[in-house]
Amino acid sequence: MRRLLTLLLAAATLMLHTTTTEAATLNIIPEPAYVDLAAEGTYLVTGKTHIIVNDELWNEAELFATEMMPHFNLKKPMKCVKRGKGIKVRTDSCIHEEGYEMTVSEEGILIIGGSAKGVFYGLQTLRQLIVVGNGVVPCCFIADEPTFAYRGVHLDVARHFFSVEDVKRYIDILAAHKVNRLHWHLTDDQGWRIEIKRYPELTTKGSMRSETLIGHGLRPEFWDGKPYGGYYTQDDIRDVVEYAAQRHIVIIPEIEMPGHAQAALHALPWLGCHEQIVDVWTTWGVTPEVMCAGKETTYEFLENVLAEVIELFPSELIHIGGDECPKERWKECEHCQAMMKAQGLENEEELQGYLVARIEKYLNAHGRKMIGWDEILDGGVTPTATVMSWRGIEGGIYAAKRGNNVVMTPMSLCYFNFYQTESRKGEGLHIGGHIPFEKVYAWDPYAGLDDDARKYIIGVQCNMWSEYIKDIETLEVMLLPRLAAMSEVQWSVDRRNDTTIREKMNTLRGFYDAMGWHYAPYYFDGRK
Repeated sequence: MRRLLTLLLAAATLMLHTTTTEAATLNIIPEPAYVDLAAEGTYLVTGKTHIIVNDELWNEAELFATEMMPHFNLKKPMKCVKRGKGIKVRTDSCIHEEGYEMTVSEEGILIIGGSAKGVFYGLQTLRQLIVVGNGVVPCCFIADEPTFAYRGVHLDVARHFFSVEDVKRYIDILAAHKVNRLHWHLTDDQGWRIEIKRYPELTTKGSMRSETLIGHGLRPEFWDGKPYGGYYTQDDIRDVVEYAAQRHIVIIPEIEMPGHAQAALHALPWLGCHEQIVDVWTTWGVTPEVMCAGKETTYEFLENVLAEVIELFPSELIHIGGDECPKERWKECEHCQAMMKAQGLENEEELQGYLVARIEKYLNAHGRKMIGWDEILDGGVTPTATVMSWRGIEGGIYAAKRGNNVVMTPMSLCYFNFYQTESRKGEGLHIGGHIPFEKVYAWDPYAGLDDDARKYIIGVQCNMWSEYIKDIETLEVMLLPRLAAMSEVQWSVDRRNDTTIREKMNTLRGFYDAMGWHYAPYYFDGRK
């Protein structure tokens, strides 16, 4: 940070015009912190250009070399060597951990990162420049670092399942936008998608539903009548986690509790208050069937599941859901009422708080921290918990003021399963709402916060719920190009420019085309 600030201050008087006007010429998304295009000339990158790298950065160099294969029509990746000329990469601890500096001259390209992460992000910037410039990179100097430490994207695989290869393709798209967190929503009423060795019924029974709602309504003709399911083995999970880690993306798993658990209740009826038999849910919304918070067997189950989740996911944060938990079953449950009396709890909201507190204590004891939807605030959590504010910004503001870390993800701005145009023409069937590109781009995650509270906003995230997203092509169209707007909020919130974003996006569209990624046309067509 100090090194970047020094560069910015030095340029304040001499380079202001160049920084503000020429930075747009490069059309990099997300916007870098500083760009100097004063030097003339270019450097040509071809499939024969070498990447000069030491052992510390071999992963980042090889990934870049492989990513460039389709562009240069190569049968083998570009060569990575330890000496020579070409694209040199190294680290310098004086630079922000996720920051980088890139110098392009007619003699070659040098990328210096604060760590391997910074080098990776520098190479992603270079990748954009190479692809859209057909290998011709303008001589320039770029110094860059992100605004937010947490730059997240969510993926729900419970409503509709996505294969390992689909998830990896999704990760590739996130990495190109400098996203560093994937929130993987693995369990819900409509399907349990992660293998748990201790409870094989969760996937043998809980991963399949008898049919799926295909329209907006609750009449029989709106169901497809076809069994649907799928799940990830623990080997699948390890494979995806490693794939993401190579791209400096941490996967945060979500195991829903105590609500959104009907698939688990189908597999293990004793988890419910009355141990009644229920089906894996075939519709969307909120079911009254929830885990019993009054039986010790429920807490034993949750801890056993989390023990295996912790073994699979290195993430410090483990997401416990905690949202949309109806209390009807608890009000009529002798076990829940007895637990409330024993713990001196006044109501069922406090009972959920008791459950959340026990899970938080368990995670903390095992070296992890809890993250949950903003409902976890209702029963009280410790300052070690991170709050994901989805019902609006108010929960995030309240949490930040009380000292909890917050990820802002308000539904009205960050639910990318919502429609992208007001008319909805040509968009197909989706769950509702309306979030165009421009609305995302204009969002200020710090709105309503004073300086003391701002420091607790560790990041922002967009969410992708899959009720009406059935395949990877639709998933990409719902994500792109809105992810580009979100990446500017995440990486460069104070550097956004309404006058240059459309030109930048027209350039990025060429990058999407070259990558073979599907994207919605509405922003480019001027539709909101």
